[in-house]
Amino acid sequence: MRKALMLAASLTFLGAIAANAQQAPAPQPSSPPAAAAPDPAPTIKRFNVIDVSELPPDAQKQVEQIISQSSSENLQQLHKSIDAVPEATAALKAKGATSAQVVATSLDDQGTLTLITKKNS
Repeated sequence: MRKALMLAASLTFLGAIAANAQQAPAPQPSSPPAAAAPDPAPTIKRFNVIDVSELPPDAQKQVEQIISQSSSENLQQLHKSIDAVPEATAALKAKGATSAQVVATSLDDQGTLTLITKKNS
């Protein structure tokens, strides 16, 4: 959790996951990939749900800063993106939470997407 939490990147990533889950796979080109192709986005392998009150004080401050800078439209888009991913909603439900309580997300290099919730939000 020491990495900076990035709401905008998470929104984009979750939106891409939701869009891919709803679309048929695109046909692959027959030509070989370019030598300088960008690295693919990390694949989500696990979901972790944690309440902001359970984070270390420094991480809590980072989350509060993200919340203060986020618009309600960004949070609504985040909630819609989470709702479109059944594994994410199942992880939240298992912890007694809903997407409406998610205030930030963080994806680590090992593929764990942490959904950070805040009660009474």
